[in-house]
Amino acid sequence: MKTLAAALLVASAITLPTFAAEDHAPKHGGVVVETKAGDLELVAKPELVVIHVSDHGKPMKLTSATGKVTVFNGNDKTEAPLALVGDKLEAKGSFKVGAGTKVLTEVSLNGKPTVSARFTLK
Repeated sequence: MKTLAAALLVASAITLPTFAAEDHAPKHGGVVVETKAGDLELVAKPELVVIHVSDHGKPMKLTSATGKVTVFNGNDKTEAPLALVGDKLEAKGSFKVGAGTKVLTEVSLNGKPTVSARFTLK
């Protein structure tokens, strides 16, 4: 009986999925992509694109950040520079955004090398 219980315990440990302690859910109503620099959450509006940065679910303190955003909607392509505003990055402009819109970001955070992230709006 003990052998059967041990076998069942081992089998369940092997087959059960493991869940990471990290939280990659959007906190600002956007779309989240995990990068080497941290989790980037993109919130896109027609006049403003905002990127929130977090590390293991906690907001990352940004001391410096630069980058650009490129929004692709059908044949339309719009680029804008990203600027550090408080604890997030913002790009102002006129963007065509909606479900299926693709967004490419290139950001350098806190003096680290540039990372790229691709988003698809829902």
